[in-house]
Amino acid sequence: MKNMNNMMKQAQKLQKKMLKTQQELALKTVEASAGGGMVKVVANGGQKIESIVLEKEVVDPEDIEMLQDLVMAAVNDALNKSQEMISSEMGKLTGGFNIPGL
Repeated sequence: MKNMNNMMKQAQKLQKKMLKTQQELALKTVEASAGGGMVKVVANGGQKIESIVLEKEVVDPEDIEMLQDLVMAAVNDALNKSQEMISSEMGKLTGGFNIPGL
């Protein structure tokens, strides 16, 4: 029974650390770009897009599809980088043990 109590205490400590880490990650950002830096996207550790910056030269009314592709590529890259950041930080807490949902 004592081992079970110790396990519960450790689980509670880990849960608190994970919550704190998630809150800290929400404040951290990553940046991605496409088109040689013509489209830049910033995402945070909460998997939210914080900003999108487009250079004037990339806005061509005759080629909207290219702009759409560049924005989508930069957004996807930013979200992937954000997820990598989250996985790395959570992996530090869990010792690399994969916990579903994190």
